[in-house]
Amino acid sequence: MISMETDRRSFLKGGAGLAASLLVSHAGAHCADATDLSHIRFISSARLSDGSYGLVFVSGAGRISRTIPLAARGHDITVSSDGRLAVAFARRPGTFAVAFDPQAATPPTVFAAPEDRHFYGHGVLSPDGRLLYATENDFDAVRGVLGIYDVGASFRRIGEIDTHGVEPHDLLLLSDGRTLCVANGGIETHPSTGRAKLNLDTMAPSLVFLDRETGDLLARHALPASLHQLSIRHLAADATGTVWMGGQWEGGMDAAPALVGSAGRDRQLVLVPATDGIGPDLKGYIGSVAASADGRIVAASAPRAGRTLFVDASTGRLVGERRIADGCGVAPVGGSMIAVSSGLGELSLETPGQPPALAGRSPGVSFDNHLILAEVVAP
Repeated sequence: MISMETDRRSFLKGGAGLAASLLVSHAGAHCADATDLSHIRFISSARLSDGSYGLVFVSGAGRISRTIPLAARGHDITVSSDGRLAVAFARRPGTFAVAFDPQAATPPTVFAAPEDRHFYGHGVLSPDGRLLYATENDFDAVRGVLGIYDVGASFRRIGEIDTHGVEPHDLLLLSDGRTLCVANGGIETHPSTGRAKLNLDTMAPSLVFLDRETGDLLARHALPASLHQLSIRHLAADATGTVWMGGQWEGGMDAAPALVGSAGRDRQLVLVPATDGIGPDLKGYIGSVAASADGRIVAASAPRAGRTLFVDASTGRLVGERRIADGCGVAPVGGSMIAVSSGLGELSLETPGQPPALAGRSPGVSFDNHLILAEVVAP
């Protein structure tokens, strides 16, 4: 069940004023014309040329048009269904989140996790935009929770849902608007030891489905015992509602298994065959996962290997890849096109089997792990 709170921490004050506004729509929206690339924009956390951190709005050609300063390194961003609210989260074990309007240059709202929690870098908004669910660490009790925040009450934390696992990382709200899917990575950490991994011998990752309104556990999928060191990290849903996951292997690299798989609420987790090249060659690390706008292609980035893979969602077979140095952020553009951002400041628009449609670079900027699409409304 959902536990409720009556108290809250004081909120951090907002940062610097924002640059000129961009008119954007929901990050998950399809481009009206995927070939009209001059009108697409993306948002990502990034390290800027002066060494500071921020959220950047970047065009497909790599031109940054807006920056929102961050106090420290950011991770993922979630956007409301109407495109009027976005929330960016600190990288684990950070405790700050930044809410902003992608459509207007109004000051952001910065808020914090409770003193006995920290964020894991991901979250989702309810369909009506009234509630925010954030993956969090109840580190003293060694359990994962979803913190529930009231958007209309300045992001007051009003409750939490147990994720029935350790280290909930990524989080999806499925198309029914009620079912949440959580990637429990299974790795115990504590802020007193920074990012140290404390339980690699006893990891127990899982993929769980929860009812966001009642907190009830709907399904829980675990990996075989031989794969207990495959941390389930990032999620995407294809056109059929099947959930795709990308994992990170904490065992020996010579024994690295397939790192990409899929599951449903009533279907067990199945990994893509490692014979398709999704095994040891990926250096044990998937950095991000996204489904194309048409739901036919699932992209999985392997930045340590410099490879971005494209999987046919209907067959589960590898249908292409691109060699992109430190490529990690992946986002739908339109049709089967996928945008890929890198830690070298590069942005490439990819369709499996075709040359890149557009590639640009932002000198001095290092895009972080995740990328979202924002469709610019032309004047």
